[in-house]
Amino acid sequence: MANPDLVAYCGLYCGQCRKHLKNNCSGCATNEKLTWCAIRTCCIGHGYKSCAECTIVPLAECKKFNNFIGKTIGLLFNSDRAACIARIKEAGYMQFAAEMEDLGRQSLPRKGKSPRKS
Repeated sequence: MANPDLVAYCGLYCGQCRKHLKNNCSGCATNEKLTWCAIRTCCIGHGYKSCAECTIVPLAECKKFNNFIGKTIGLLFNSDRAACIARIKEAGYMQFAAEMEDLGRQSLPRKGKSPRKS
């Protein structure tokens, strides 16, 4: 069942994460152990539900969003977090969560890749 509260600050959908599906993680927003995540810290500090709400700096220029860890996650999970943020802006959190549930994915795939389950 789609849950907009499981959209992570960076645009991933925790509702389809393997750890979450195995009840080993409550999701990004409520996981207090994720203090290392600069995106999460920034969004919480500004009162944003995700980077989709940021008006301070364009996503393409944000050093917190485009850091080494984020790029590595993108490669490992074939995820395009920037496309996820764009889709959240366009469709809203509930629609995005529903789309990710339908796809069985935690992210939109990088361009040129098929939208298979991650």
